[in-house]
Amino acid sequence: MSGVHLRHWPGDPDRPALALHCMLGSGSSWGPIAEALGGQVDLRAFDLPGHGRSGDWQPGADGPDYHTAVTRIAGSFIERPLDLIGHSFGATVALRIAVAAPEAVRSLTLIEPVLFAAAPDAAQDALDARMQAALADGHAEEAAQGFLSVWGDQDWAALPAPIQMQMTRQIRLVADTGPALRDDSARILRDGGLEQVDAPVLLIAGAESPRVIHAISDALAARLPDVGRATVPGAGHMLPLTHPKQLAGLIAVNLERS
Repeated sequence: MSGVHLRHWPGDPDRPALALHCMLGSGSSWGPIAEALGGQVDLRAFDLPGHGRSGDWQPGADGPDYHTAVTRIAGSFIERPLDLIGHSFGATVALRIAVAAPEAVRSLTLIEPVLFAAAPDAAQDALDARMQAALADGHAEEAAQGFLSVWGDQDWAALPAPIQMQMTRQIRLVADTGPALRDDSARILRDGGLEQVDAPVLLIAGAESPRVIHAISDALAARLPDVGRATVPGAGHMLPLTHPKQLAGLIAVNLERS
């Protein structure tokens, strides 16, 4: 890829933090949350490959898969223990880092982690199958609409045409995350892995989110040594966009625990 776009919201230089956004989003989603945190952390976020202002994702024949590539990019920004925050796909990357290098994480906030391998779900399997079938038939827009009908916060018809086109291009990246999210190719759930995360962890979910999100949180919470749970009333999967102030308040609680 041609480059990674890094975003920065200055704050306490002694509390570096890194935030990882969801698929089909961008690092800009953390702006209102950073504002609400009021400088408690020195927050950085990058646009995932193929998202926002970052370059396109161009996998090599012998290169890493998308999840691994994003994990390596995130790791390149960690110079000392920091507060790690992730949403959806970004939360699975954050958890992967915490399992692989627990000493690098001061606190871990996981917002709706979509690690489906932790709690296999028939409805999610059916959605994945429909998306893959639509892509195989050359119907990328149909695949994007189906995905957003479950994991988005707006009706497709209400989205501006340029956003529809962008998400239609990006939906293949979502489909390619299957091995990491559904099959746990990164072995995040390996025996003893979650148990060695000694940083305070907060699992946050929207009350109106798909059932599988709550099942995943149950499965992860059962194994993490120091974990809290929070549910945001009236929120769905995209609560960083729809409920930034409430989310920032919960993140601040976890920051105080570390």
